[in-house]
Amino acid sequence: MTREETDMQLVPYLAFDGDCREAFDFYRDAFDGEIVFTMTVGESPMAAQMPPESHARLMHIELRASGASLMGADMQPGCGDGGGHHGGCVSIGLDTIEEAERVWARLSQGATIGMPLEPTFWATRFGMLTDRFGKAWMINGPQLEGAQA
Repeated sequence: MTREETDMQLVPYLAFDGDCREAFDFYRDAFDGEIVFTMTVGESPMAAQMPPESHARLMHIELRASGASLMGADMQPGCGDGGGHHGGCVSIGLDTIEEAERVWARLSQGATIGMPLEPTFWATRFGMLTDRFGKAWMINGPQLEGAQA
């Protein structure tokens, strides 16, 4: 697949401090949208590694409205500003590992790495960084079979 044939999705990803679900219910109504996916920390494969008081927080939520997507999560207590996300970032969804690694290599020049680009339980590659201009990004390589991000 050439770069011209590869789809790239740029999605706003909003960070919250415990009120993500309330905010997304509000956005759903404002945009006449639909919440298509939610996962709490307690529902995730990482639940056993996380403090019990964080289990009700949203690890991921996705809203779709008029062909657009908006994603978000509750940042974990003690994470400060969410790893440089200052309330949000841009999530990039890529179709191939090669494209994820190419974009990562370019964006990471002079960047602060929040999470290295590596496999996760939902994607073949995922990483977070704040670029040299102070803007936060999440890179998502292809999703694993049956996973939603």
